Parts: sequence; C-alpha cells; structure tokens
Amino acid sequence: MAPGTLLDYNSPSESRPAKKIKLSPAANFTAEDGEEVAAAVPPHPLNVKPAGNAFTASENLKSHCGAFARLPDELLNHILESFDADALVRLGSTCKALYAFTRLDELWRTLFIESPPEDFEWRGTWRSTYLNTPPELISSISCANLFSDILYRPFQCAHMPLEPFTTNIPPQNRITRLPDLTYGEFASHWIDKPFILTDPVKSWPIYNAWTPSTLLTTYPDTKFRAEAVDWPLATYMAYMTHNTDESPLYLFDRSFVSKTGITVGASSAHSAPSTTPDPTSDLNSKAAYWPPPCFGFDLFSVLGAHRPDHRWLIMGPARSGSTFHKDPNATSAWNAVLTGSKYWLMFPSSASLPPPPGVILSEDHSEITTPLSIAEYLLTFHGLARATPGCKEGVCGEGEVLHVPSGWFHLVLNLQDGLALTQNFVPRGRLGDVLGFLRDQRDQVSGFAEQVAEKAFEVFVERLRGWDEGVLGEGLGEMERKGRKGRGRWEELTKGKGGEEEDGGGGGFSFGFGGDESDVEVP
Repeated sequence: MAPGTLLDYNSPSESRPAKKIKLSPAANFTAEDGEEVAAAVPPHPLNVKPAGNAFTASENLKSHCGAFARLPDELLNHILESFDADALVRLGSTCKALYAFTRLDELWRTLFIESPPEDFEWRGTWRSTYLNTPPELISSISCANLFSDILYRPFQCAHMPLEPFTTNIPPQNRITRLPDLTYGEFASHWIDKPFILTDPVKSWPIYNAWTPSTLLTTYPDTKFRAEAVDWPLATYMAYMTHNTDESPLYLFDRSFVSKTGITVGASSAHSAPSTTPDPTSDLNSKAAYWPPPCFGFDLFSVLGAHRPDHRWLIMGPARSGSTFHKDPNATSAWNAVLTGSKYWLMFPSSASLPPPPGVILSEDHSEITTPLSIAEYLLTFHGLARATPGCKEGVCGEGEVLHVPSGWFHLVLNLQDGLALTQNFVPRGRLGDVLGFLRDQRDQVSGFAEQVAEKAFEVFVERLRGWDEGVLGEGLGEMERKGRKGRGRWEELTKGKGGEEEDGGGGGFSFGFGGDESDVEVP
C-alpha cells in the first residue's frame, strides 16, 4: 500500500450485523478526541495540508505539474515508487508539487533498503542519508496550497500524541497486574490469560546493567538485525535518536546471546516447576537473566539444537513496535521491559471469534493483514477496538514482564525509547495446541532449520517421548480432543463420530517417524 493511502474499510467483515456493541463513555474515542489529536500535530515542514482543505482553497499547487496533475495522488505515488534516485531528484526540481511528492521519505527508505550504501552516516532522513546530504545543504521549500493525504497523513501519524490512545483504559479492558505467580497458580488459572508481573525481572543481573547507552558503549560495532537491515549498533542508535518515520525501524535480533556473549539461565526444571531459580546455582550463577519461574519448564527445550528461534533482543524509539500478529507455532511468550514502556492491545482468538477490528485474516489463518501503520490504526480503529468484547489493554513498564497466551492477537507500541527481551515457550498446559499446529499447519511452521521444518511435529513427538512419555500422552490427548471439537460441519457430515470415513475405508491416526529430520514474527 502506498504510504498514507486512505482506504474504504466498509468491508463485509467490518459491517456484518453481528451483535451490537454498547459503547461506554470511557471506551469511545470521540470526534472531540480526534480534534484534540489533530490540533496537537505541528505544521508540516513543507506546509502541506490534508486533502480536504482543497475544497476551500483558491489554488492547488498540483494543478501546475503538467500531465502529473491528472493523476490521483495514490497513483502518482505508485509511479514514483518505480523511479530511481536520480529520476526522483530531477523530477523534484521541476515544480513545487513534484518537489514535495518526490521527497516523501518512504520512497527513499525503499531505495535505501533495496540497495544500501556500503558505508554511510545516518543523517536524520532516508533521503539525506541515501544522497549523503549534510544538514546545512538540505533544502526546505514552502509548498503552501498543496493538499494531499498521501503526503500529510504519514507526517500526522509520526507526530500525533499517543496519550489519548494509551490512557483512560476502561476497567474491563485492563490487563491484570500481579507481583508474581507460582507455577501452580499460572498452570491452573492464568495460562490462557494475559497478565503483567512487576517483580521477577528486577532480580535479573541484566536489569539496570543493560540500557541502550550501555549497549552502545560495549557493542558499538556489533551488527544487529533491524527488520530488513543489519546495522552496527552505533548506526542504529543514531537512527533511533534522530528520525521522523511514521513506522520507525524496530531492532529485533534473534542472535543477541551469541553476539554479546551472555549466558541465559534455564527455565524451571520439570521435576520441580514451582521452584524459583537460584542465582547461586550452577545453572544460573553466571546467567544474565532467566525465564520467570512461574512459566515452568519450556517443553520446546527438549528439542535441543533442533528448537526453533525463540528469544530476541528488542530495541526501538518511541512509536516503533509491531502491528497485530500471533506468536509463531502456537507458542506462548513473555516480553520483559528493561527500559522504557510498551502499550499492548490484545484480543483472544478462536474459530468462533472474528479478528480484531481492522485486521484481515485469511480463511486458514495463515495470513494476518493489517493495512495500516500502528499510528494510523490507532487513529482509525482504536475506538472500535477498545469497545470490542474481549479486548485487553495495558502498559508494561520498566522492570515488568507481560505474558502473551498462545494464539492471542497483539499490537505493541513503544511509548518511549526502550529495550526489552522476549522469549517464546511451550507450557505444559498448551502442549496440545502446539502439537496440533505442528501437525495440521505445516506450511505455517516457522523458525526451525530447513531440514527440520517439514518434520517438526514428528521430531517434537520423538523428543517428548524420550523425555517424558506421560507428558506426551497428555499433550496428544488434548490435541485430539481439541481437533474433534473444532471440526467443521462438512467434516462431520463426511466422517463418522470418531473421525473415520463413513464408507469404512478410513484408517486410524498413525505417526510417521522417518529417518530424516525434517522458518518468525515481532512481538
């Protein structure tokens, strides 16, 4: 989608006459709220204004750009997406309107990522960085009387205040906050619910020791993954502290443990899952951090070297984050904030529930499409999302950790520059969901090595059998119960009660353990 494109969202999935939603005063984002947000946005640096202002204007600069004036802004922007840097610079020198359109920084971000310079210095914008333009040589020509949502909307989203969306959370929406939990409490009451723990992270040696500034001092030249680029940390920090992107690059690195040389403590042993890890023990004496003990033993640990990607270092500026997604392979997750704070917007998921407002879900749930940036989603759908039954919201602050239950949709927004750690895990109570996912949705399995991915289910079952056959049997039984419960009407009509074909030709379920040992998303 072109940056800032305004779409018609009156799709069938949005307008279906399901149950009426009663809007409480606290939940409804009113027109007055929208006006307050709009009033707080500073003037556009080129004096561009929203498209609606053209109706009362005596002149529109776009009418002076020749044949380009006939093109809708969306189409013009799509055409410019195919231009190289030299063509954009030359076209931008022809008139004020095209000067503004060719300076849209998303165009230059794409050019940079497609062909990044070998050696560069971040200069505040993608255009200045790509062209290596010093600040004193950057032009800024007033384009007053140019009216375009394509140009104005990204700027608005990058500068609007976040407080109207992340405060005054309705009581029924608030994510529960607790000091800590035992494994027994988690397993019996909280395994399917999001919650925030305020105590465990504060006992980690890494807490207060790792901040963006301390990492910069220690690892300035170490390259970390930030979405589509691998940058030295010093370069990413320069970007993080000086950018005006609508959707800032989010550092999300899965190899940070080996890059920094730290040791990560083990999760609670399966023989005593409620025991808090002892920092003086052999397992955790040198550990920088360990999973919160209430989550118990991570069953994916039995995979050893075959386990999929499961832990990440996360860093980003205010307004960075991730749009709606689910964690991979039906895993649960925890997300611990070391510095800054994060706003979470969460929804449960099942075959009987629609996706969150504004989210498009494919029939097999393999693709989740959110055609808006986080900021534009808040402007467009936040009021409806907040009023939707099942919605959960919360702010996870410094030194706190949030639990993401398996299968929950979640949107995450950094409220300040921040640093966090996250890890996906398989608790015993959700083993059946993970087994079912690995068996029935093989095309969606991710994070495993290529030679393991196609046989992830079989490999996991084999390792579980060797570790604890009782736990495996429990998980397989739950998988089958949920599978029968989730069968559609067509399957019931064409198969018997036990799942076999009516003509008697169907065989029972069997596992295939071949000799061969047969890729993830941001929080």
